[in-house]
Amino acid sequence: MTAPVSAIDEARAFFAAHPHIDAIDMIFTNMCGVPRGKRLRQHEVLAVYESGRFLPISVTFADITGRDVEETGLLWETGDADCHCWPVPGTLVPTPWGGPNAAQFLASFHELDGRAHDLDPRMVLQGVIDKLTAIGLTPVVAVELEFYLLEAKHGRDGLPRIARSRGVARRDIQVYGLAELDDQRPFLDTLYAGADAQGIPLESAISEYAAGQFELTLRHKPDAMRACDDALMYKRLVKASANQHELEATFMAKPFADSAGNGMHLHVSMLDESGKNAFASDDPEGAPILKQAIAGMKALLADSFAIFAPNANSYRRFKANSYAPVAPTWGVNNRTVSFRVPAGSPASRHVEHRACGADANPYLAVAALLAAMHHGITGKLDPGPAVTGNGYEAPADPSAEAMPSNWFSAVDRFAASALMKEYLGERFVDIYSIVKRQEQDRYFGEVPALDYEWYLRPA
Repeated sequence: MTAPVSAIDEARAFFAAHPHIDAIDMIFTNMCGVPRGKRLRQHEVLAVYESGRFLPISVTFADITGRDVEETGLLWETGDADCHCWPVPGTLVPTPWGGPNAAQFLASFHELDGRAHDLDPRMVLQGVIDKLTAIGLTPVVAVELEFYLLEAKHGRDGLPRIARSRGVARRDIQVYGLAELDDQRPFLDTLYAGADAQGIPLESAISEYAAGQFELTLRHKPDAMRACDDALMYKRLVKASANQHELEATFMAKPFADSAGNGMHLHVSMLDESGKNAFASDDPEGAPILKQAIAGMKALLADSFAIFAPNANSYRRFKANSYAPVAPTWGVNNRTVSFRVPAGSPASRHVEHRACGADANPYLAVAALLAAMHHGITGKLDPGPAVTGNGYEAPADPSAEAMPSNWFSAVDRFAASALMKEYLGERFVDIYSIVKRQEQDRYFGEVPALDYEWYLRPA
């Protein structure tokens, strides 16, 4: 396999325009969603664009802490063999936070014979996109991510502290507050400048439903893969921009018990073969195909929950009256449900998936969501009536599986799902489940401070 001529030309043109850049990060994203990679010199990057780069297979399934997962049977048994990595076209961009000589590009994994690697999240997503393409549909995707800004230094108790506003520690919510945006204007200006430099389609900003919490909008694209590339690059940019202002940004699902969690809201519509929105309708509930897609989302929510809520902390986010959903419900112009059809013109009709946490891998989250939509559309499923009013008080739908209430049940359900294996790949589902079970063992192998507070004396 050799890189497309256009990709090589892209790299040559980039360095012709930026001859001083000589510290370039090659970034890949494994199944846990953590950007990892190498820092290369300019001549090395040109070589990667021409002939790829070899990296060990173990990095594709390293756990959230970066440790090997021997239980996969793919580490010592394979000699930790190499895979072949290739640059993702269109992702070679400057990294302003790294100084005038810094840049980055994304990479994807392939087998040595050139086949797409089945453990690479980008390739998992591509497989689902191909299924939709085969039935004449092109997904249009936008990724919305919530995050907290924190003080760079933790408190005396060792815990993170919400970023101060004009030197004052705040705990009030002030949702959609303009003063809160003004207080973080230097950070936001840096963030927007970085997004423009990297071609990330960053739009409006709001102060969210907690002190120090923000959400910025990434413009939707009729290219689900590129929308996820944008989200991955955006998360890195947010963290780097915060660091430049002696702050820390976190996409952790539930950093504070008494404050709102961080969600990753996924907005999706479908273009038909004529390029028109297949979900468009004068009916606020959308065209019949949109209802079928929502039915698929309901049907596969439990099976795919280990993707949408991948970590132990993820499950702290799901509480009633928190703007995080607690059941597989859908509705129109209703933020108390899992799947919302937003208000808007008939041509803009789409669905917002609200169950996913900001800690999820965007490639895998979108892959699982699109798989569910394909399942509903091809099976012509019925979502049942839309929820009106308070979705947190809606009676349980006997036709829908409840959302898993904890990390263990979610991973068990995912591991056993024939449909997840069909859509995401059998080996991927098996390896992802092994990695998460190993994380569970490691996580619960630690003794937290609360154990001593609750059990040291009584026991």
